[in-house]
Amino acid sequence: MAEQKNWYLVCYDIRCPKRWRKAYKLLEGYGDRLQYSIFRCWLSQRDREKMRWQLEKILTLEDDLILIRLSHQCVKSLPAYNRPNTWLINNEGFRVL
Repeated sequence: MAEQKNWYLVCYDIRCPKRWRKAYKLLEGYGDRLQYSIFRCWLSQRDREKMRWQLEKILTLEDDLILIRLSHQCVKSLPAYNRPNTWLINNEGFRVL
């Protein structure tokens, strides 16, 4: 059985450019960059905790990090009040051949 996944916004403020680059490269493997320090990630609970653990190894106490889980209803209504193509979602899913 597949794990349930949710959309997450990952927002950060990292003071050191070296740590910022490490965090940026790590997050590129988990999701899409929306803005300079904001990523959107489609994660299971296991992937979320793995990503958070990896980020905590990079960050220090002076850095800020927030993960926000978005409900399916929130994501569904995003196109109604944003610019077109702000949050593209592939509704087709996958087809097994």
